[in-house]
Amino acid sequence: MADKSGKSADKSQSLGEVIQGQAPERVQQLSMNLSQALVESQQLMAEAMGRGPAAMGDPADHPLAIGSGRSMARVGQSLASHPDRIASANLVLWQDYVQLWGDLMSGQHRDGARDRRFADSEWNTNPMFEFMRRSYEINTKWLMSLVDGAEEIGEQDQRKARFMARQTIDAFAPTNFFATNPAALKKMVETGGQSVLEGLRQAREDLSRGDGKLAISQTDESGFRIGENLATAPGKVVFRNELIELIQYEPSRKKTHEIPLIIFPPWINKFYILDLREENSMIRWLRDQGVTVFVVSWRSADEETKTFGWDAYIEKGIFAGLEEALEESGAEQVNAVGYCIGGTLLTSALSYMAKKGDQRIRSATFFASQSDFEKAGDLKVFTDPDAVEQVQHIIDENDGIMPGEVMGETFNWLRPVDLVWRYVVDNYMMGKKPRPFDLLYWNGDQTNIPGPTHITYLRDFYGHNALSRGQFSVLGETVDPRDITIPVTVQASRDDHICPYDSIYRTAQLFGGPVQFVLAGSGHIAGVVNHPDASKYQHWTRKGDLPESVGTWLDEAEETPGSWWPTWWKWLKPLSGPKTDALEPADKGLGDAPGFYVTCRLKDLAEARAEGRLMKPPARKRKRPAARAKPKTAEPAAAQAEAAATRKATKAAGSRSPAKGQSKGQDKGKSSKPKSGKTD
Repeated sequence: MADKSGKSADKSQSLGEVIQGQAPERVQQLSMNLSQALVESQQLMAEAMGRGPAAMGDPADHPLAIGSGRSMARVGQSLASHPDRIASANLVLWQDYVQLWGDLMSGQHRDGARDRRFADSEWNTNPMFEFMRRSYEINTKWLMSLVDGAEEIGEQDQRKARFMARQTIDAFAPTNFFATNPAALKKMVETGGQSVLEGLRQAREDLSRGDGKLAISQTDESGFRIGENLATAPGKVVFRNELIELIQYEPSRKKTHEIPLIIFPPWINKFYILDLREENSMIRWLRDQGVTVFVVSWRSADEETKTFGWDAYIEKGIFAGLEEALEESGAEQVNAVGYCIGGTLLTSALSYMAKKGDQRIRSATFFASQSDFEKAGDLKVFTDPDAVEQVQHIIDENDGIMPGEVMGETFNWLRPVDLVWRYVVDNYMMGKKPRPFDLLYWNGDQTNIPGPTHITYLRDFYGHNALSRGQFSVLGETVDPRDITIPVTVQASRDDHICPYDSIYRTAQLFGGPVQFVLAGSGHIAGVVNHPDASKYQHWTRKGDLPESVGTWLDEAEETPGSWWPTWWKWLKPLSGPKTDALEPADKGLGDAPGFYVTCRLKDLAEARAEGRLMKPPARKRKRPAARAKPKTAEPAAAQAEAAATRKATKAAGSRSPAKGQSKGQDKGKSSKPKSGKTD
């Protein structure tokens, strides 16, 4: 805060003390800036209104337009049939307000629950602001008790009603309004009104960036470049089709394990969450363990891919990537990882492979991934028939594509306090500039999704829970995850609001083979991407078969400080085979990691679409050999062995590049000169 000289004052000062401590010239500056802010606000309104309602978008396209009105109406009908419940809730409301007035009259202060929104001391020491805070808490308790009291309505209606009640409560928090936010008022006074002016300017910038729709900035994106200071692990794109690029990363050891690892990330965001910075990169860490790492990079949907369904993602994604990883490595099997929806896709593919006797995947690991959706959390509010119909409307309005912007907004509204209202307060009321943050840059780097794929995920997986019930079809075959008997590790995160750990535990119980369940601290991202060097959080493990309930598992689990990655590697290492001389990825003329698809941002795709063109990768340096046939997943074991032998013989003849320092005449696994890099 600022004293009369303009220097920062003691943060413990009250709002009244801050006001009294201002010099006359600062008060004059405040008056001038507020006058300018009035002009700025008029310009903001003119720009918003001048673009017209169409620029702000159809209200029916908002992520929260999920048909919750019917659910709230059923709550009202239930309460109308039981007036005693309303009377009981109102009695508690009255008692709470009597207590509040009594405390205020006697000068007694009561601190609220731990809530970062009310961190300013005024909420507990200033009678006016304390009354606002406690009234808000009392009203919150009352409204939620009414919704919970509608016991007769169905589970989905109850879930929707609670979700929308919570959204309403969060929106009407006193911190979200300038006149009732003491921190914003203090900031206005101590900066001479400059914070108000900067906030309005930031709002105008965000309105312009969203083409008439307020696109709330979460981070300063200007300093980030994919491939320069994000996603910098060295490697090559060794395969590209219309849906994926397959990246093979350079080894960092002279010896690598025989069995490579292929990672199938989610296509809702981009894969470089696994390679944000050198110090937290999972990809780099795996390389340092002596693993040959392949990662699939999904293409953001456009005119060429908008009709792709779930089967296309299995054929052109899972199977194409798998076949290419085997061919590039010369291995007969791979270990596979599926993250979030990538894990759901992997489970469905593995179920199909198990049915066909296809053994090309030796083990599977699932990061924060569900295949049983019975307890899938708040996202289920978007998956009942009313909500799916609304999503289909959005897809139809966008010519068959689920827009990445809508997906991003949907996930933000799952945590509105942290991902929406926090930035409304900081950016527009406090006048703060968003700071550069790589995780939030990645979070805002969404992708478009083909409509058929997205509707299948919502309707068949979330809505009908078809995969876990053995009622889902892959390539014309009904599949069941219980047929999967390969070793599996399932990771969940304790605070994951997207894929709750109890839901993931149910997924772990589906598989028919040995399963290790690991529970990590933190949430959907930080729980997964937690480098051991950070020494953060903790994880839990338990030996033996999985008990029936996750509660029992937790009671018997052992807590270990730090990252869960070393525990996972202890399990994965024996499944990765013996070590051989490391090999460099082949140069196919498709470019270096992180590839082309990952660099296509939504704005670029929108511009290309408006111009009637597709975004194409740069011209290849040299032509790639003729495309291979799609993998025949129904091959019997003998045929698979023969095919593997053929691959190995072909590579021994020099069909791919050896490691640096290895002559072309040598066997691919025998390097006369070790690759420079870290030792084992």
